[in-house]
Amino acid sequence: MNAPISKLKANPTNPRVLRDEKFAKLKASIQSFPDMINKRPIVAVTDKDGKFMVLGGNMRLRACMDLKMKEVPVILADEWTEEQRREFIIKDNVGFGEWDWDALANEWDAGQLSEWGLEAPGFDIDAIEPPALSDADKPEFQQMTFTLHDTQAEKVKAAMDKAKTMGAGNSDVNENSNGNALAYLAASFLDG
Repeated sequence: MNAPISKLKANPTNPRVLRDEKFAKLKASIQSFPDMINKRPIVAVTDKDGKFMVLGGNMRLRACMDLKMKEVPVILADEWTEEQRREFIIKDNVGFGEWDWDALANEWDAGQLSEWGLEAPGFDIDAIEPPALSDADKPEFQQMTFTLHDTQAEKVKAAMDKAKTMGAGNSDVNENSNGNALAYLAASFLDG
């Protein structure tokens, strides 16, 4: 069913937020592809005041409000127990599965993926562009993507920064300072 936005209210205990840039991307995606919201309705329950409190789609609702939409599609889950509602709130926001980063890199445009809100986890790896050499002289490059826990990512960044201060960010083989620093750390580990 479609419901007036004024009848919906955000869940005050919603644990998921989108900040600044990601929220702007969500708004842009709804604006450029409005039918998307019809295929991904907001899940809500009727509260004691007759309003629809959102269980799933709080950020979509906020984006639709910012876009001055008058109504949005809603699915009511009034039959769910309080425990089921709490479970849904978390499960709706948990990303199951993993991205096949190689398939994404080979089959999709990186700019579009970023516009659509998909970002590589962990830390940024600069795009590798080989230097302008003849085909016979071109070295082979590989782009690698890693998934790291926040604490791991901080340690890797710190180690790479330290390696760069030691001059390991520069190389005649590769213009990518992150790649050079990581290769230096790997060589130090393997040789030492």
